[in-house]
Amino acid sequence: MPRCPRLIVAGIPLHITQRGADRAAIFIDTEDFALYRELLAAAAASHDINVHAYALMSNHVHLLISVTRASDLAVAMRLLNHRYVIAFNRRHRRTGTLWESRFRSCLVDTERYLLTLYRYIELNPVRIEIVDAPERYPWSSARANLGIIADPCVTPHPVYLALGIDVAARVKAYGEWLGSGIADDDLAVIRTHIQQQRALGSPHFQEMVAKILKRPVAVRPRGRPRKRVDRIW
Repeated sequence: MPRCPRLIVAGIPLHITQRGADRAAIFIDTEDFALYRELLAAAAASHDINVHAYALMSNHVHLLISVTRASDLAVAMRLLNHRYVIAFNRRHRRTGTLWESRFRSCLVDTERYLLTLYRYIELNPVRIEIVDAPERYPWSSARANLGIIADPCVTPHPVYLALGIDVAARVKAYGEWLGSGIADDDLAVIRTHIQQQRALGSPHFQEMVAKILKRPVAVRPRGRPRKRVDRIW
């Protein structure tokens, strides 16, 4: 059965996740993390892709990106993953696949969920208790978005830039937003939409995307569709 094409619209942000095969490690040491980030920056630059937030975890990655041309995403990710696997296998003297499957992606409504996705991604190391603050984790975009370092991977989204009239104001506002944590309801919604690879946003946003792509984009209910039963009273 052919796989459904991803929901991709130029200019609309995407949340991307990808895991290691059998949830095995895809980063073993700091050199692996640094190499992936370098290759990510190169792939994004060569395909006119903006990376707004990211978190590189031991056995998976989270990316929040925007594409200029929808067709470039698969090409860029294939290039990134291929180059990384070759280098990883050579360094660690192994062969075979590294990734669990093709990456998952989810369109994100800028008005309702974009900053929530920033926070979801950058709080990932805190949620699993690797660090006690997002800026303490060196392999995410948190330090860049908090104004601590310059990161060539990161391109701020206009919604992030609108947080303040200058860098200091934006950093302060974003730090407060990041520090306020994320609600369990938002966690559940984000995870459901990335699992099903649907459009995360308001009904109006989903309707707009559905018209553009001419496909259903809302989350499907769990289980098989119920059969219609005619009631006779």
